[in-house]
Amino acid sequence: MDQFYDDDMLVCRCEEVTVGEIKEAIRQGARDVTGVKRRTRAGMGLCQGRTCEKLVQAILRQELGNSPEEISAGTPRPPVRPVTFGALGGGGGK
Repeated sequence: MDQFYDDDMLVCRCEEVTVGEIKEAIRQGARDVTGVKRRTRAGMGLCQGRTCEKLVQAILRQELGNSPEEISAGTPRPPVRPVTFGALGGGGGK
């Protein structure tokens, strides 16, 4: 990956996370997509990792020297939107 991308390249457009930030997260102990996500927020934006997860996996493979089978996918989480307490209580209020 180093030969094609520099550390300033955006990997996660939603959260504006760069290759360099992902490499730093790996140096700090991230060993999978979820570990990178916790440290950088890559994959936590509107697309929920649909755009960047494959790139994060590729960077992990390169930096750790792992095979594709050794890098697990991130934990999928549906997007959440705010709701009022009234709606939670069944009142449907705003």
